[in-house]
Amino acid sequence: MDKIEVVHKIKEIGVVAVIRGNNPEDAVAMSEACIKGGVTAIELAFTTPRAHEAIRELANKYADNPDVVIGAGTVLDAVTARIAILEGAQFVVSPALDVETIKLCNRYRVAVMPGTTTLKDVVTALECGADVVKIFPGEVVGMKAIKAIHGPLPQAPLMPTGGVNVDNAGEWIQLGCVAVGAGGALTGGGKTAAEITETAKKFIAAVKAVRA
Repeated sequence: MDKIEVVHKIKEIGVVAVIRGNNPEDAVAMSEACIKGGVTAIELAFTTPRAHEAIRELANKYADNPDVVIGAGTVLDAVTARIAILEGAQFVVSPALDVETIKLCNRYRVAVMPGTTTLKDVVTALECGADVVKIFPGEVVGMKAIKAIHGPLPQAPLMPTGGVNVDNAGEWIQLGCVAVGAGGALTGGGKTAAEITETAKKFIAAVKAVRA
């Protein structure tokens, strides 16, 4: 799937599941639960031990499913980004802005989403060719930051992560965000697979309700 199609699919889904597991098996199980609930954009964080194994397994399993996109998260440098891409990651997300990571992803036409909380870095990310700019941590900058950024940069595709939950997901979208990233509110708190699936359904419903 070309990067343009990947970005379009992520925007269409509206929710990216940020998966942090204790091991690859745990990460895959949580990912499957999210996919079952309709959150089919999966960001496997490299804070998970051997995260590349989980990326490889899911990328291979869903290679022929255009509704599922598998990516990598907590990518801090270009080396890690390349590892993720070689394992099949279709998009790369970082909590911070690293220009070399953006360059590498663009070299291989893989969607890239660097993170920042500043207007300056949003501009830099766009100039370097970022596909989406991750606003992180969302709970620190707050929703007012989206309006503030979109004042001078209405064209900036923003995706808040951190502090996003079922109750406010729709509000972020309503403010003009192209998608939201959901971590602990989606998969944390010791949720069972069934509970994760039900929470995923609620996230999708919240986004759809606003867009409707």
